[in-house]
Amino acid sequence: MPKAIVIPPFCGNFATQNLLNNAKQFIHIMINRVIIRSKVVQVAYSYFITENKSIAEAENELLHSLEKGHELYYALLQLMIDLTDLQAQRLETARNKYLPTAEERNPNMRFVNNRFINDLRNNADFAEHYADKPFSWAVTAETFLNNMLNTIIDTEEYRNYMNAPTNDAEQDWELWRTLFKNVIAPSDELTDAVESLSLYWNEELNVEATFVLKTIKHFRNESESESVKMLPMYKDDEDRKFALDLLHNTLANEKLYRNYIDRFTKNWEIERIAFMDVVIMLVAISELIHMPSIPTVVTLNEYIELAKTFSTEQSSNFINGVLDAIVKELKKEGIINKD
Repeated sequence: MPKAIVIPPFCGNFATQNLLNNAKQFIHIMINRVIIRSKVVQVAYSYFITENKSIAEAENELLHSLEKGHELYYALLQLMIDLTDLQAQRLETARNKYLPTAEERNPNMRFVNNRFINDLRNNADFAEHYADKPFSWAVTAETFLNNMLNTIIDTEEYRNYMNAPTNDAEQDWELWRTLFKNVIAPSDELTDAVESLSLYWNEELNVEATFVLKTIKHFRNESESESVKMLPMYKDDEDRKFALDLLHNTLANEKLYRNYIDRFTKNWEIERIAFMDVVIMLVAISELIHMPSIPTVVTLNEYIELAKTFSTEQSSNFINGVLDAIVKELKKEGIINKD
């Protein structure tokens, strides 16, 4: 096993702005390949700096990490239900005061009775997931939940919704789409809460948020909301296979891939090369060689972006140059034959 020369700290959020800007192209995939690549890099890094870890153990760690990320998708949907329930609780508490005001005795229940939330609450797929894995923001992050509800109530979107002269399902869906997109998902408070709840969650927050918006759209477009399907963990079996193959080939062929890296970094002092950069290049070479259907330019772009996230801008430029030279050598040797 190679020893870490420079071990950079992990960034708090591995979902890059580039990923956000291009999220639409990944919208139909729950655990998409951008996330998979970042997870494989993390697990490979851990494998190489940990003594006596087997490839099988690393593969199990990868699958567990991907599963935990999928749980965030459900937790973000549950957040909207918990916010609704908290408001219902507040209204009931005010109604039962010793001397409630007229407004407290007869509160506006529109937010509490939102049809999208009722549809989500009664959805078969959603209920089945939480039957096995119950989760509540009211239990795990009560302060965050109260603060987020206060923030929502102070928004113009909430006030306009509560005071609208009409009351239709379209407005119910649109309220939560707008609140989630513009208020909840971008909030630092959500990021902090997610970080405190799971080591696996924060890196996927921005991506999973796009899938929540997609799910709201699904409910909006389906007449039978109970039968709406939640987005699956994997788009198909190929994504799961991609994840395991990418990791396995990286770990099993580390010495071979290191030879290529060493060949094209011979003018660099080894102490100056961050070990994370080496790991990123190992995974990239694995994909270049063993994933013939993925264009070379796609692989290079993805791992250069990962370098910006895991390391530095200088690392991305360095990795770009080394991988470009390795691609030319692999083509020259006939190991890869793709654009």
